[in-house]
Amino acid sequence: MNKVVLFLMAIVATLTVEAQINTPAPSPSSKLMQTVGLTEVTIDYSRPSMRGREVYGNLVPFDKLWRTGANGYTTITFNTDASIGGKDVKAGKYSIFTKPGASNWEVFFYTDIVGGGTPSNWDESKVVAQLSVPVHKLEMPVETFTITVDDVMNNGANIGIIWENTYVAVPFSVPTDAAVMQNIDKALNGPTANDYYAAAVYYSSEGKDINKAKEWMTKAMSMTEKPAFWQLRQQSLILAKAGDKKGAIEAAKKSLAGATEAGNNDYIKMNNDSLKEWGSK
Repeated sequence: MNKVVLFLMAIVATLTVEAQINTPAPSPSSKLMQTVGLTEVTIDYSRPSMRGREVYGNLVPFDKLWRTGANGYTTITFNTDASIGGKDVKAGKYSIFTKPGASNWEVFFYTDIVGGGTPSNWDESKVVAQLSVPVHKLEMPVETFTITVDDVMNNGANIGIIWENTYVAVPFSVPTDAAVMQNIDKALNGPTANDYYAAAVYYSSEGKDINKAKEWMTKAMSMTEKPAFWQLRQQSLILAKAGDKKGAIEAAKKSLAGATEAGNNDYIKMNNDSLKEWGSK
């Protein structure tokens, strides 16, 4: 094969690659994000359209498992625990499968989240929640498959599934009240040991009032049943900066003991270096 032929083949190959055409996806992907109370809910799914087809009972058969959309699994993510159909559902990501019926739908929340179509081997142990919901008929047809989060209240909402002339609402609840009450109790009871500790470390690292940092660190340690070696390390540094060398040495020795027990060589070295610097015997 001569060089001219090879050159022409290279040009054809280049033009073939460059001539690729981008076209719209038949069922474009969509992401829905909604805050419900204090919970972030995210739904990822693909959206097929009717295109003149009869959907339920035909394109989507009645009483057969459906992926509830197109392409890959439809998934929902809760960043807090939730409750669905009377079942507690841990924070995390789940797929949504349904069995559409003429008057009711069965809805399943499933732990497998990657795949196309429906699972080849359905595993009941992977169903974290299941419920039956009634069908509501719509007066106007909806061309494109749509999932919404409706009737949003502080403690829950409905996952709306809409297509053709059908709407179903899948209720779920979230522990907003419990979280708010916990926040209220925390605020009214004053700062925690972690609050005092974080404030003290920040003041020390930023060169702010070291005596205030010492005061806060002392409060943090008094509120902590068994301070960790890294906390004691920070306490020793703050005490040293505040001029309390005796207290710094005492805290460093405790940190060294904890680091030695944990086998943390970095903290062992840092504490030994500081004790030597501060003249500990």
